[in-house]
Amino acid sequence: MTADPTRDPGAGADRDEEPVGLETAPEVRAEALLLERAIGGWRGVIDSGVPTAVFVVAYVVTGSQLRPSLIAALVAGALIALWRLVRRESLLQIGAGFVGLAISAWFSARTDNASNVYLPGMLTNLGYGSAFLLSILVRWPLIGVAMGVLTGEGTSWRHDPALRRAYAAASWIWVALFYSRLIVQTPMYLAGWVEVQGIVKIVMGYPLFLAAAYFTYRVLAPILAQKREERARREPS
Repeated sequence: MTADPTRDPGAGADRDEEPVGLETAPEVRAEALLLERAIGGWRGVIDSGVPTAVFVVAYVVTGSQLRPSLIAALVAGALIALWRLVRRESLLQIGAGFVGLAISAWFSARTDNASNVYLPGMLTNLGYGSAFLLSILVRWPLIGVAMGVLTGEGTSWRHDPALRRAYAAASWIWVALFYSRLIVQTPMYLAGWVEVQGIVKIVMGYPLFLAAAYFTYRVLAPILAQKREERARREPS
């Protein structure tokens, strides 16, 4: 990101954000959020992966006993949440993950089917993937909607063909993410491969999410930088 050499360094000094060249503060926050998800967020790997790993290990150790395995996974999730609370870290990720885990555990116990512990997550992937796909088809890609909210520009991006194409391309990344999980895991679910699906779920979980966020950032960064330069050229010196 290149600073504008014609800009007065003292301009906007009373603002909370430091001068950032041609970028507006909302744009900085939006791109920083994407980059944070791409290169950081390893706490999310632990928060989402450990309970699943504990469930799989317990399921194998107990000789495919469902209830002890579910209890072990719930205890693991609760301990992680407690650890985050003691360290005064955000509970957003683990909180959402724990709620999902509790729903999966309840459904699996209710149906007495270990494979059903994965079904709520699979349905969630189907919902998210379909939502992203539909948004592209109706020319309201969800990445564009999200960026409009984050940058405060609303829906003005829809009047820019280049931005629409970039946001659609970035949205396709998330269609691929959610549907690939579903395509890979559905045969395992139908076959009852509880242990194998658990391992695959971990691998295709948060690590794949981080990869999708990184590629989203790589797709959007050039066009957003180009738009900033165009806006700067239109502004009076």
